[in-house]
Amino acid sequence: MLKKRFGISLKAELANIVLISNTLIWYSIAFNVLKTIINETSTLMWTAHFMTATFLAIVGSIITDKSSKRTTFLMVWMTFGIVSSLFLILVDPSNTLDVLAISFLFGMSFGLGLPASMAYFVDYTIIENRGKLGGLILCINGLGTVLFWIMAVNNIILQALTLAIWRGCGLIIFAIIKPSKELEGKRKSISFASILNQRSFILYIIPWIMFSLIAYLSLPVQLKILDIEIVKFFSIIESIAAGAFAIVGGFLSDTIGRKRITITGFIMLGLAYALLGVYPGNLLSWYFYTLVDGIAWGIFYVIFIITIWGDLSHGASSDKYYALGGLPYFVSNFLRLTIGSHIAETVSAYAIFSFTAFFLFLAVLPLMFAPETLPEKKLRERELREYIEKAKKIKEKFT
Repeated sequence: MLKKRFGISLKAELANIVLISNTLIWYSIAFNVLKTIINETSTLMWTAHFMTATFLAIVGSIITDKSSKRTTFLMVWMTFGIVSSLFLILVDPSNTLDVLAISFLFGMSFGLGLPASMAYFVDYTIIENRGKLGGLILCINGLGTVLFWIMAVNNIILQALTLAIWRGCGLIIFAIIKPSKELEGKRKSISFASILNQRSFILYIIPWIMFSLIAYLSLPVQLKILDIEIVKFFSIIESIAAGAFAIVGGFLSDTIGRKRITITGFIMLGLAYALLGVYPGNLLSWYFYTLVDGIAWGIFYVIFIITIWGDLSHGASSDKYYALGGLPYFVSNFLRLTIGSHIAETVSAYAIFSFTAFFLFLAVLPLMFAPETLPEKKLRERELREYIEKAKKIKEKFT
């Protein structure tokens, strides 16, 4: 009998770690490859990529929501990722149609099965430990991404082979260690209309949309104000902070609740942007912002990418929740690569950062009315344990 660390079998833990980490690291590498062969001002290419990823994420969630074999779908999807990676070998970066094709294939290889992979994570975890395991997965993802950045090569053939081998290893390991017991038949289907009519979903998606729509401005403004080498250094610091705090944020979200930790992240980030709004040219302001931004992203990744949409599904199929919850992320990246630099050039840094700080504080308002998704019983148990510990200390003090 395999030991349980997160309330589930070790086999289920490893299957989730391999499935999601392999996917996110693969896409991080693929996305960097796309940035080297696509001019960042090429709206057509980025539109093809993000529209494909977004549309097929919705399509994929509809397919797996009704399917009784999500695991089979995921394995076919990962196989397609291997094929699209190898297709990169045939791409001529100077040929518009070739670049358009690989933009489409990479969007499909990421978006189509992403909601299903997150829903698989929900099916094989328990709500009170979901944040901890999600934080561990994101930490592994951060470390793996940084490692691949260090080992990065400029040869397109080697990049294609790296992507294919990485995806292939993930497929093989997942196929071997995936839990043998299927849960798909026990899930209740739900419509997009029902999700959009759910008050709790709206109260969480609004701040996530607000953050995503303004967060894309930070990098273009950084490149406008700071030297590119400093920006790269700050990116490394931010990635390390996000990876490390993903574990802390995951633990806290399972301890004090999703709502509190999310509000804390928004307030911290709002303060960091407010400081930049006052001193945009001060390097110390950028150090503070970079550290806080990394911490906030560690929290937001755990909450808005991994945890909250599964919590809100309440035992129903969560594929469509994750498809809708992932849309702001795709839109944010699209805007950053297409119009972010133009806005950074035309609007002053003081105005951008002050505007961003204001909307981040404003984003806290819906969260104040949002319900806590961690079961009330678990929160009460924690409070009771804290009360007992305090009582013991007081007793020891007087005896």
